[in-house]
Amino acid sequence: MSQSIEARPGSAKGPRDYRLDFFRGLSLLFIFIDHIPDNKLRYVTLHAVAFSDAAEVFIFISGFTAALVYGRAMVREGFVMGALRVYRRVWQLYVAHLCLFLIYSAEVAYTILKFNNPLFADELGVGGFLNEPAVTIVQVLMLQFQPTFLNILPLYIALLAFFPIVLAALRVHPALAIVPSVAIYAAARIFGLEMPAYPPGETWYFNPFAWQLLFVVGGALGFAEGQGGSLLKIRRWMVWLAAGIALFGVVVVSTWTLHEMTGWFPTLLFSIWPLDKSNLPLLRLTNMLALALLVGQWVPRHAKFLTSRIGWIIVLCGQNSLEVFCLSILLAVLAPTVQILLGTSLPVQLLVNFSGIGAMVALGLLLAWFGAGGRLPSRPGAKAASG
Repeated sequence: MSQSIEARPGSAKGPRDYRLDFFRGLSLLFIFIDHIPDNKLRYVTLHAVAFSDAAEVFIFISGFTAALVYGRAMVREGFVMGALRVYRRVWQLYVAHLCLFLIYSAEVAYTILKFNNPLFADELGVGGFLNEPAVTIVQVLMLQFQPTFLNILPLYIALLAFFPIVLAALRVHPALAIVPSVAIYAAARIFGLEMPAYPPGETWYFNPFAWQLLFVVGGALGFAEGQGGSLLKIRRWMVWLAAGIALFGVVVVSTWTLHEMTGWFPTLLFSIWPLDKSNLPLLRLTNMLALALLVGQWVPRHAKFLTSRIGWIIVLCGQNSLEVFCLSILLAVLAPTVQILLGTSLPVQLLVNFSGIGAMVALGLLLAWFGAGGRLPSRPGAKAASG
């Protein structure tokens, strides 16, 4: 389980589902692109055509794969052993977060000294740590101090820490997990239930009381598949409804994107932009679930593009997502430094984007090579890919 943010997913009844790896890997590439300041390539990522973005994809797949793997472990080995496996992963993520924070802070400190730009620390949210490290480091250990870009791993750690209870509920009946999750989400949206952060007065950027619903829904679907079943029977009307929701998002958000690109293109429903990402509004949530349903119905498990040359590279990145994600954050912090030196012209932006993506891909391939004992995992054969 050391090779990815989540354990390697597979089905209780069949081979590994590469769709999970592919879309998780793709979400990591999108997260990197979206994190680069003033980046023109952000117009080709998910958020340019949907109410949701790569963060929702990441959390949904993480919940799905966590339940798929740890749910089977809990059924096979009992609650205690299953919970211990979850908390082993929580510890790995926690250590990774602390190491990432250390290198992240070193990058920022070096940039400040090199270019004499103290505002850079404030832009990335580490000014408090550099000014009062003795106080702030305790808040880092408690996951309360979350600089820019370093907020999704604390969310994932928090969600996974309570996941054994969710799995235990799913073993009895899905409603025992989903109904309380919906109630917590409603409390977060209606009563402003939030997680306090540091400095005082701040809150977590990703409100765990809201985002847990997406994680739990993904978990419920993954748990059912892990046991060889299905959470619900998909009807034709559900597919058409999901398609309508997705299409509505494409039409509306595309006008926002085109307006941002041109400065004059007319917009639809612009009064609701930007959508509050921190508290996962219902529009973002339903859009993500609609996209997930459509992928599940319209993208075959053995779709050929999953095992094409490019697709397979993305799959391998998704299978080593913790390391690739951490690298993407460090590269996103490095990007403004490059822009200070070379400017923000389109050629420079392309250089930054493709250099970063190349480094992420190289790391994913290296880890896959190492994990396979010194050889790259071969792509599934044509027969498997076209089945």
